Amino acid sequence: MSSLQTTTEKGFLPIVLERIRQHQTKIHQWLESCEGANELPLYSSVDIRDAGFKMAVVDTNIFPAGFNNLCEHGMADSIAIMRDAILKRVPKCKNILIIAEEHTRNTWYLENVRILQSIIEQAGFPAKIATFLTIQPSFCENANYIELETSLGQSVKIHCFKKILSEYQAGREHFDLIIMNNDLIGGIPEILKNSQVPIYPSIHAGWHSRLKSHHFCHTKELIDEFAHLIDVDPWIFSCLYSVVGDIDINIDDDRKRLMEMAGDLFHRIQRKYQKHNIIEKPYIVVKADYGTYGMGVMPIENPSDILQINRKNRNRLHKGKGAQVIERYLLQEGVPTIYNIDQQASEVCIYQIDNKLVGGFYRSHAFKTTRDNLNSQGMVFKKMCPHSKKYGDCGVHHDMNIFDVYRILARIAGIAAHREIIQLENRSKTVT
Repeated sequence: MSSLQTTTEKGFLPIVLERIRQHQTKIHQWLESCEGANELPLYSSVDIRDAGFKMAVVDTNIFPAGFNNLCEHGMADSIAIMRDAILKRVPKCKNILIIAEEHTRNTWYLENVRILQSIIEQAGFPAKIATFLTIQPSFCENANYIELETSLGQSVKIHCFKKILSEYQAGREHFDLIIMNNDLIGGIPEILKNSQVPIYPSIHAGWHSRLKSHHFCHTKELIDEFAHLIDVDPWIFSCLYSVVGDIDINIDDDRKRLMEMAGDLFHRIQRKYQKHNIIEKPYIVVKADYGTYGMGVMPIENPSDILQINRKNRNRLHKGKGAQVIERYLLQEGVPTIYNIDQQASEVCIYQIDNKLVGGFYRSHAFKTTRDNLNSQGMVFKKMCPHSKKYGDCGVHHDMNIFDVYRILARIAGIAAHREIIQLENRSKTVT
């Protein structure tokens, strides 16, 4: 059994926790009014960093790929929540197609889609997994699917999307809903643009058009409202940030421009530190304004460090997932994590279906510091259970008062993602 510890004597600000406790009813009424009857993201994962003096969402993924890291009770809760979420979107749904990433060599990802398929099928919907297989097209030549082994030795069938589409068009396959577990960073395939089958999450919210800065713009609006409810500085629950576009990280003048923006952000953060009597040194994180898997991310301790980035690290910042060239960067206030599990720096990741909690995990790394990007090679996952009091010895123990705050922040992130998706869909209608 792993134990959760903090690297400082203090936890999250007691006065803020008390204000949240006092205003719980008002907070949840506000959250419910924001959620309303909207079709919130089908599912999402939310990364939260807790520094003790502040706590903030640092990333939100609407195509989450870590269902294999949920505890058994979280997966059990997922079944009923997934059933309701699917029937809300497609009331007469019977059969589902899951479109996965092309990570056929990533056995942990394969375990993720196997678990996702299992949740959907236990919810009452037969489901098949398919992917485009553009990286390994030979798989589609002689068979309709390939059978692969996951990280836990389980078998999973991955169908060739083109073949399963032809079967669908011939009337030999039937699907009422397509669930995307592919972030479409390379763009929307024409065959999906013309699909008559409902697709969730929206194909217009893939990383081909989605921007992290837009998500945090919506998040800021909501955090401002939340902070007003409990009369605290919104900064305690958010990160300051800036955006810089048209950047080639390999060009000296572009790095100077990035450094100047970073310098301004450092000053803004320092003023907040002084206001709240924080003696720790501020830092920022340079990250691609789009993309996932922790690619194109680097912590910076001083603006001048940007000028000194070596070629190896410039290459890491130059290209993201799918070898997409990065030209737009989000400069985000760094939030050091106070958590460690088994002497490993750790951060929180919350999983939601239809904005309802289904669990989460702690992302940990033995070779990273509390100020580093933990979403990198060598990371491990420690399961948390949303009902640790109810189920007892389940995953890593956590403080339920703090967990309630994580839950509020995750719901806010889901509402922000919904607003972001609506904006992206409206934009796509304007373009077409």
